[in-house]
Amino acid sequence: MIEFKKMKISVVINTFDEEKNILRAITSVKDFANEIVVCDMFSEDKTVEIAKKLGAKIITHKKTDFVEPARNFAVEQATGDWIFVLDADEEISVDLANQLKQLAQEDKTDYVSLPRKNIIFGKWMEHSRWWPDYLVRFFKKGKVVWSDRIHQPPETSGKEFKLDAIEQNAIIHYNYNTLDQYLERMVRYSRIQSVQLQENGYNFNWCDLIRKPTSEFLSRYFAGEGYKDGLHGFCLALLQSLSEFLVYIRVWESQKFKEVEEAEIVNEVNKAANEADFWLVQKSNNPFKKILHKLR
Repeated sequence: MIEFKKMKISVVINTFDEEKNILRAITSVKDFANEIVVCDMFSEDKTVEIAKKLGAKIITHKKTDFVEPARNFAVEQATGDWIFVLDADEEISVDLANQLKQLAQEDKTDYVSLPRKNIIFGKWMEHSRWWPDYLVRFFKKGKVVWSDRIHQPPETSGKEFKLDAIEQNAIIHYNYNTLDQYLERMVRYSRIQSVQLQENGYNFNWCDLIRKPTSEFLSRYFAGEGYKDGLHGFCLALLQSLSEFLVYIRVWESQKFKEVEEAEIVNEVNKAANEADFWLVQKSNNPFKKILHKLR
């Protein structure tokens, strides 16, 4: 009979004003974790009070506009052999918790990539590049390190195990509940991303004001089959496109809104229209193909 060494598992949650979510998040991992570490950015609501009542260890970190700078700090405070990183607006199932426990005890891997089920405006987004949305969230301590830059995947070392992209393996993410929530983050994140883009050596090309948003919409709605997500898929593809537009228009702003010749703009818009036209007729199962043929 094979005997497994018992591995201590720490769950790490970064928070700021998450009183509406923290109970659900902690409850979902309470029986899975040997330790729950809540790294709070001086919440002004009852987040810390609720977390304490649920037995979490509370640490604090200065407030930042995005979570990545606080990730490594929070992980360092955890004492487990294995770390599971959970956002406050997420939860996991008992089935997933049991799978992760088994992987930790078998000790044949160093980090695990998990699919994530994004629920946006009340709907699970099964297409539009929102699924399977793989993330590295379970790992041996010391094998995963986050960058201080927004929305960057962490650096990993060692052997990866990738869970199958099926619903029972997924972290459940209650992503955007309202349009205001989406727009607030979009404005805040675009400001940060535009600065970091230029710090990375990006030289502004005005064509990116057209190309990047167009590419974002087409890749989500057509290539990513966002149309299969109904009106949610269409609206979210547009919103993600707008998010890209904001990033690059902020870069343009930093360039003092330099003007461009009208003919150049018309030429670039025509290119974008041709690319959209290509996708409209590309897939036989795309419902917009029939509409386009009726219009021609």
